[in-house]
Parts: sequence; C-alpha cells; structure tokens
Amino acid sequence: MFHPLELFVGLRYLGARQRNLYVSFISVISLLGIAVGVLTLIVVISVMNGFGNELRGRLLSLTAHVTVSGPGRGLAEPQRVVERVAAHPLVSDATAFVDGEALLVNGVNLNGVIIRGLDPAAGSQTLAGAVDAAVLDTLQPGSDRLIIGAELARTAGVIEGDEITVMIPRSSANGSIAPLLRRFRVAGVFEVGIAEHDSSSVLMHIEDAADLVGLPQGQVSGVRLTLSDIFRAGQVADELAASLNPELRVSDWTREQSSYFRAIRIEKAMMFVILLLIVAVAAFNIVATLVMVVGDKRTDIAILRTMGMRPGGIMRIFMVQGTLIGLIGTALGLVAGVSLALNVENLLPRMESWLGINLLPKDLYYITSVPSDLRWPEVGLIVLAALVLSVVATIYPARRAAKTHPAEALRYE
Repeated sequence: MFHPLELFVGLRYLGARQRNLYVSFISVISLLGIAVGVLTLIVVISVMNGFGNELRGRLLSLTAHVTVSGPGRGLAEPQRVVERVAAHPLVSDATAFVDGEALLVNGVNLNGVIIRGLDPAAGSQTLAGAVDAAVLDTLQPGSDRLIIGAELARTAGVIEGDEITVMIPRSSANGSIAPLLRRFRVAGVFEVGIAEHDSSSVLMHIEDAADLVGLPQGQVSGVRLTLSDIFRAGQVADELAASLNPELRVSDWTREQSSYFRAIRIEKAMMFVILLLIVAVAAFNIVATLVMVVGDKRTDIAILRTMGMRPGGIMRIFMVQGTLIGLIGTALGLVAGVSLALNVENLLPRMESWLGINLLPKDLYYITSVPSDLRWPEVGLIVLAALVLSVVATIYPARRAAKTHPAEALRYE
C-alpha cells in the first residue's frame, strides 16, 4: 500500500517545474506517446472489427448459416427435412437448394462456375440484401433465366439481357461423356464484394438447376438454414446432426468459412502486438524520464532518507510519478480513441470532401465507408496493457532511487 506522504511527494514531483527542462520535455513526450499508442490501438482494432463484420455479412449473403446435405449427390424428400429443421427455435428460415459445377460459354470465353439453384419465394429471407428482389422474382421454372456475379459478368463479357450458354458434362447410355448445352438469358447481375461469389456464382431457379445437373425428380442437393443467431451455428449444427438421419451431413458457416475468419483473427492479433509496441516505446520513455528525475532529486531523496523514510517508500514515490504519467496518457488516448472509433464512419466523407478525392473507390475496395465496431472488453484490455507497461517501466528507476546513499548524496551540498 502507498503511504499518503509517498503519494503527496510523487504528485509534487510530477507537477513541479524541473530544473532540467529536458526532463519536462521527455515527460510530455512519454505522456503523449502513450496517448497516441492507446488511441491508435483502439481505432485500428475497432476498424478491423468493423471489416470483420462486413466480411462476415458479405460471405453469409450467399452462404447458408447451416447446411443439411444428402449422403450422395442428392437429398430425397427435402420437404420432410425442412419441416424437421424448421422446428428448431433458432432456425428462422429453411429452404431447399441445388448446387452444381458447370462451364459458362460466351464465344471464346470459358468460365468455370458454381450453379446455385434456389426457390425465389422461399429464399427471399436468405438472400435479403444480396440480390434485388424484383430480379430474383424473374427466376421462374422453365424461364431459362439466371443471375450472375459482377466479376463473372465482366470476364464472360455479358450484361443484363444477353444470352449465354451453360455447359455441363453428362454421361450417355453407352458410358461416353456428352456435354449438355443450354441457353440462358442473363436476368441480372449481383455484387456482394467477395471474389468467391462475384467471380464464380450463377443463380437460377431450383427446378432449372436440378434438371441441368441431372438430379432425379424430387431430389435436391440439400437444405440451407438461416438462423436468428449466427454465432450459435455450430451448436445448432451439432443438435441437428444428433436428431436427424445419421446419413445426412450437417455443416455450418463457421466450419465452411473458417479459413477467412482464422486469417482475420491472426491478422488482428499481430496488429495488436505491433501497435502495442508504440505504447511500449512510449512507456519505456518513462524510464529515461525517471532516471533523470532521480538524478535531479538526489538531495531530496537523501533528506527523506535521513528523516527516516525507508528505501521502499522512496521507490514508491517514483513509481507514483511514472504511473501517473502512464495513467494520464492512457486516459487521454482512451477518450480520443473511443471518440474517433465511434465517429470514423462520418470522418471519411469529410476527409474526401476536404481533399477532393475518393479515398475508397468502390471498384477497388467494394466498400464506400470505413466500418467500425467498438468492443469494450478489447478497450479494457488495451487500457490494462498500457497501464501495466507504464508500471513496469517505473521499476528500474524507482529501485535506483531507493539505493541512493544519503551520505554520498549530501557530501557536496
């Protein structure tokens, strides 16, 4: 525990004008360095959280939260599966789908694609925000219409209203491979900002897709589920796997898209460590500050020792001074960082207006604003890390002050 006298002297040393102006300058630099480091950490981590949320939303716009697939190529009696899974309290939507691989042919352009067959009426909730509802409604059984990703449309050289050929290899009765060719009209183009979807996905009505990939009548590839809580997808998948036919395969987005989010977590952790070095450098400037203060206050230390203060008390005086520098810097960085993180989305348009340039061209970044998600547990971790580094930085100079011998310090006074 700190004695009131130690706190009082430590506060006096922090607020008093130093005989050496360089000491005061280094103290201010240390304080500001910690503030800038904390501010940067809060803003960068919040923006990375925002981009993570944005990526997750874009990925899940065309990816099911949970998928139930058949044991082979198809799932028979999908309506029974839909009724079973829809009874789960966390399932808000369940609809059958058909997936398959094909080639998109337009003149000399050949593009490998993933066919995604869906029922526009049943899948409207699943695809909300990803595809325009009016365009989606044009996908009717036998309409021979499809919707393709924006990047795929560019590489294939087609626009809305054009006709394009879909080719799928089929086995003939004698065992030879005979490709099936079918003409479709491009009903629309979608863009979600994820290369996996925009460059290779083709949407069409589920009946057209089933006929194209050669599924028997009444069969589909599986059932896709939308959940009310996407973060419990793993739990729901495990519960459904335990209650459904063991031959059915149940998967969820956290497993299918794990590589994306593992990369984000690693990048975020590395960014935290790198930016924490800014705080560490600023915190260890406290070492230089306190070493010079100790040299400046040798006479005061000697007088306090002769008056009976123990070495531990001397040590705590300088720990108070260094910790307060870190505390004030952390508080300034906390206030500024939280304010900036909460308003970063509004600052970008102002900067673009002021500079007269578009900082985030949509054709390059697929976004027009900087998303931010401030999470208080992470803010608390940043503040705690800054304070711990500040306290650790005081130990060496404080111990050095405690070892001062009164007789040597007062010899020439």
